[in-house]
Amino acid sequence: MGNVAVERRLGGDVVAESLAALGASAAFGVPGVHTLAIWEGLRRLGMRSVALRTETNSALAADGYARVLHSPAPLLLTTGPGALNSLMGIVESASAHVPVLAIASQLPRDRMARRQGGLHEVPDQTASFTPLVKWTGRPTSCESLPGVIAEAWRRALEPPSGPVYVEIPYDLLDAPTDVPAATAADAAPPAPSAPSTELLDHVAELLDGAERPVIWAGGGVVRSGAWDELAAVAELLQSPVATTYMGKDAIPYDHPLAVGAMCDDGPFADLLTGADVLLCVGTELGEWTTQQYGLRFRGRLIQIDASPERIGATFPALPVVSDAKAALAGLAQRLTRRSADEAPTERIAEIRRRIREGQAAAGHEREHAVMDALHAGLPRNAIASVDMTVAGYWAAAHLPVYERRSFLYSLGSGALGYAVAAAVGAQVAAPERPVFTIVGDGGFMYAPQELATIREHELPVKLLVIDDGGYGMLREIQDRRFGATYAVDLFRPDFGALAGAFGVPVRETSVDDLADSLEWATSVDGPAIVLLPTTLQMYRPIR
Repeated sequence: MGNVAVERRLGGDVVAESLAALGASAAFGVPGVHTLAIWEGLRRLGMRSVALRTETNSALAADGYARVLHSPAPLLLTTGPGALNSLMGIVESASAHVPVLAIASQLPRDRMARRQGGLHEVPDQTASFTPLVKWTGRPTSCESLPGVIAEAWRRALEPPSGPVYVEIPYDLLDAPTDVPAATAADAAPPAPSAPSTELLDHVAELLDGAERPVIWAGGGVVRSGAWDELAAVAELLQSPVATTYMGKDAIPYDHPLAVGAMCDDGPFADLLTGADVLLCVGTELGEWTTQQYGLRFRGRLIQIDASPERIGATFPALPVVSDAKAALAGLAQRLTRRSADEAPTERIAEIRRRIREGQAAAGHEREHAVMDALHAGLPRNAIASVDMTVAGYWAAAHLPVYERRSFLYSLGSGALGYAVAAAVGAQVAAPERPVFTIVGDGGFMYAPQELATIREHELPVKLLVIDDGGYGMLREIQDRRFGATYAVDLFRPDFGALAGAFGVPVRETSVDDLADSLEWATSVDGPAIVLLPTTLQMYRPIR
């Protein structure tokens, strides 16, 4: 069968042009027979397309890209199994409010409801996405394609941000069209409204009158880009700033008012529960943040969140329905500046010291040695993509983070296998920054095929693979509960040979030499793997 060049513009071109006009710089996915017209549109435009090896990993890569840029990440999915394979990543993006724009093909308009046994046919494909995404749309003509895609883009960004889903019958994608090419489009959401003057005045009065105010910053601060506003409010109040795991990069770890994210440790919890006014910003106060809802606050809770249904869902709180940036900016204009002599520097240092000494007394020198090595070996501006692994839990609490949008963690849904694919997206989003993964051998085996993607696109992603021969966290829990392990001890492949098949250099290391090995990985021109065979104990907080 000869090659036939398609000169006319198709619906797929309109999709690609619409994405480019909205500001997309890359698209992720796996090409399918029903979506080839979109990929052809990307080729004609010259937009970067990153085809991963599975739709699951494509969705996770889109998630990583969107977290680093906080811009909608186009995720291209083909009909049926291809679309449904992405749901693991969509669940994570929904849980963590990441603006992924999923675009899936569908059967032709005249066949969608006829159940004729078409290729990839799935009854009501949209229904699989509806419980997870903020919004769904289905264009009915080529002329409606730009408007639907622009609306999806706007909805993805509107606080609270999150994934959206557009389904396009493939007869539209393949149809010749004279729809004018989009060259620029504005789908920015409206500026978030600030709380009322009366409410802001009341909150500022409570904070000014507090003797022991504390700020607890979550991922909403990062998503709204409220770093400067957070620092301004903290400095006016001379208040400690604690963060959740998802809000680790809301304030640099070395800021004088930064406490860290040791949410499960007693001294950290004492700071929060002992505050007479606790300002919670952009956190849903979820299970992992609040010691399984076990914290008991003695002071007044103020909760700033863009989702009114979340405020007070776990703890009674004064509700401030607002995007974090708008609310904090309003407070910064109202608060009275306290003297620098009131800075809680010694109290913060004491919290960190007590936690570190308590962890050492509990026998966690090895785990802290790994964190210290990561601290020493990772560049200050590195992006860390962290999996649901034993080391990941330690990193969530104890890995210092300094730069903005630098900590990617799948705590939203607890998705094992997140880190490698998300690192691909992060590196595409920020080619000038070093990107590291922290992943166990179990999580790494969700995505070893993406070493091919990393090589194909010349992405200098660095991987720390901690090999304990199994699902280490599950193994420890299982042994503790039942006195034996089952189905959690894994066959150990030759990771060096596996990486060598993709042309990725590997250095096996020890805990003592880990910092040097990470520096070696940084010096490698291209991807590199540091393999650390060791067993780490699960994170056990001190009380």
